Amino acid sequence: MDDIYLEHILDHFKSPRNYGILEDANYVYEGGNPTCGDMVKFFVKVSDGKIEDIRFIGKGCAISQASASILTELVKGKDLEFVKNMTKEQLLDELGIELSPTRLKCALLSIETLKIALFGELS
Repeated sequence: MDDIYLEHILDHFKSPRNYGILEDANYVYEGGNPTCGDMVKFFVKVSDGKIEDIRFIGKGCAISQASASILTELVKGKDLEFVKNMTKEQLLDELGIELSPTRLKCALLSIETLKIALFGELS
């Protein structure tokens, strides 16, 4: 594993971006991985078809929490269409590390939870 990418993940885990509760959120949804206990809950404020603000809270491994932090940075200010069309591979590219099938579930929990929050299903 490349040290630069590991540092990137640890930075987002130790100092998550957009962490906390958003009181005036239009969308709130919590997702979890029952096999390992990872959990993320998104609070999203949408205005005029754009993500005006986004926050999350959660618990779990460094990969699941860093993934949520990175995802909030990627989608904040973007159109809902951007989020709807965002692929799992795009998020994995941002993480920048090879993952085992078990860790893949950790990394993808955030994008799956966000898409269900906004669209009611995975797109």
